[in-house]
Amino acid sequence: MPDLLKFLILDGHSVIYAWEELRKLHLRAAKRYLAREELLKRMRTLQDMRGERVVVVFDGIGTKISESREKDDVQVFYADAGHTADALIEQLAAKYAGTYAIRVCTADRMIWDGISASGANWISPDLLRHEVEQAESEVARKTGKKR
Repeated sequence: MPDLLKFLILDGHSVIYAWEELRKLHLRAAKRYLAREELLKRMRTLQDMRGERVVVVFDGIGTKISESREKDDVQVFYADAGHTADALIEQLAAKYAGTYAIRVCTADRMIWDGISASGANWISPDLLRHEVEQAESEVARKTGKKR
């Protein structure tokens, strides 16, 4: 039996608020976008090193759910104004957990039960940070660069 395709779905703002350096950027309105950019950069490294596809979901303000992704890049969703990122994460987990290996990273305890019931697994932002740091260290070893 072939290995299941693996996905890591992140509650983007939950991770930003859980990681102090990203939270500090996000709290400065003029620099808010830098927190998202740094999170996405670090998720690209994780995706490249682990082979697990990364999907980052943010709350949005538009009239419909929007999605962006370059070929082989991290996939980014913005929920529409009528839905939360949490609701979109739960929908994605419910729809795909039976077909793919799904992990969800959020600090929001309210969605843990929902994703668990769908068959997805939960990880904390702290565990995600550890995995990212390992991936970054591996890149540094392979390229001979310091982190």
